[in-house]
Amino acid sequence: MSKGERISRFVEELEGTAPGGATGEIAQHPCYRGFFRCWNEQRYYEAHDVLEHLWLETETEDADYFKGLIQAAGGFVHLQKHFEFPTHPKHGRRLGPAVRLFALAERNLEPFGALRHGFDIDGLRALMARTAREIVDSEFARNPWSPATAPQLRLSGGSR
Repeated sequence: MSKGERISRFVEELEGTAPGGATGEIAQHPCYRGFFRCWNEQRYYEAHDVLEHLWLETETEDADYFKGLIQAAGGFVHLQKHFEFPTHPKHGRRLGPAVRLFALAERNLEPFGALRHGFDIDGLRALMARTAREIVDSEFARNPWSPATAPQLRLSGGSR
């Protein structure tokens, strides 16, 4: 089974609809909705994979929007791994890469304004800036993420 087929099955299990059967508004796309569900369950790596599945098929300006969300999830993958294994030779050095991914995500999300496809982009941008600032201010010694305080992302009903 290919990675694409595996992700399609995963999305169908999450959202009850296969990605290939999606039509209409992005805010209703099973991969888009699955991204937020995985994020809120602290499954950042899966959130990344689910949205990447949609991103790879996108030929509109939404490609950069999805890329920014994927990079944000990647930043939180780094924070989560660091939290779980702070003294591990690899995972103990993930705070710098998280900050760099947040900066890349910011650049990709900035052109889209405050709201897109039912999501508060400004809120995510503020979260990433605040998190990166805490890491930098600690001189890369303190991880502000924990399972107890993990951020939640919400979709609203709006499309733009």
